[in-house]
Amino acid sequence: MALAKILAAGRGPVVCRMASASGARRFYSAGKKQTLGFIGLGQMGFAMASNLFASTVSTHKFVIHDQNAGSLERFVGTAGKNGVSTSSLSIAATPRDVAEQADVVFTMLPAGPHVRGVYEEVVKGLRKDVLCVDCSTIDVATAREVAAWVGEKGARMVDAPVSGGTGAATAGTLTFMVGAASERDVEAARPFLEKMGKNIYHCGLNGTGQAAKICNNMMLGICMVGASETFNLGRRLGLAPSLLNQILNTSSGRSWSTDTYNPVPHLNPNVPASKDYNGGFGVTLMAKDMGLAVTAATATHTPVPLGAAAEQIYKVVAATHGLEGKDFSVVYRWMGGEKEVKK
Repeated sequence: MALAKILAAGRGPVVCRMASASGARRFYSAGKKQTLGFIGLGQMGFAMASNLFASTVSTHKFVIHDQNAGSLERFVGTAGKNGVSTSSLSIAATPRDVAEQADVVFTMLPAGPHVRGVYEEVVKGLRKDVLCVDCSTIDVATAREVAAWVGEKGARMVDAPVSGGTGAATAGTLTFMVGAASERDVEAARPFLEKMGKNIYHCGLNGTGQAAKICNNMMLGICMVGASETFNLGRRLGLAPSLLNQILNTSSGRSWSTDTYNPVPHLNPNVPASKDYNGGFGVTLMAKDMGLAVTAATATHTPVPLGAAAEQIYKVVAATHGLEGKDFSVVYRWMGGEKEVKK
């Protein structure tokens, strides 16, 4: 369905105009509201942007961009449900167009090269004192380099990677790990981060948010491998997965990978493992994040034998036919766990 038709289905005045000189297709009436921009509507970004739009629709304009036209159409269609007006929503043709309009720019992208590519365009349209908030998980060096590009334009940069997965992104309960040049920048971002998350931690200067996220995801990756090994061994020793899970979660073996995001189908009803490992956090992305951790460890002469081993496992799983597009908890299936396990 054409985007203009989708938007027109919402309530309130909708002004459809031709693309502006900067390439953005505008669907809102002129006004003096601050404009929020969001670039990157993947699984995480879509849910985050949806929460941000829904909570600011009456106070801010909103401009979005993604390379996938289908994601843009789906966002507009979802945003206009339940009687919500989409008159303040617009679609930009490029990252530069977003930057030219927005007072605050959010980005949620897959990896460092994507962040570099997008911000090479964003800085061309940045105005002085615009706040940029990158929620991607990337290496510390890239985060600091991009922050320097933004600073050269007189704008401000915050790295704010997230934890909690797609469930927390949808529920608006993410944890943000924030790196910024000043407390002022953190406080400028906080009101918007609070509309997408529950916990906000200022970790230090630019790049430290990424450092915290890398450490968190290394722990997560290791724990998921451990949980998968444990349940696979328990099953082969004759233990019912549901019983073993009860024991683990009331004992010292308890972890997020057992009590909240279990890799065994049907032990947690709403996680990817119970949906044929679809959705969630892709195994390819976990392999990427584990690689970031191992690279950082090498640069700082830090021994991470378990992290390095887990990285290799996720790389192999991500390269296994039929598993490459699955959630990272599919490591359980790769180890030989049954596809369907009865409680």
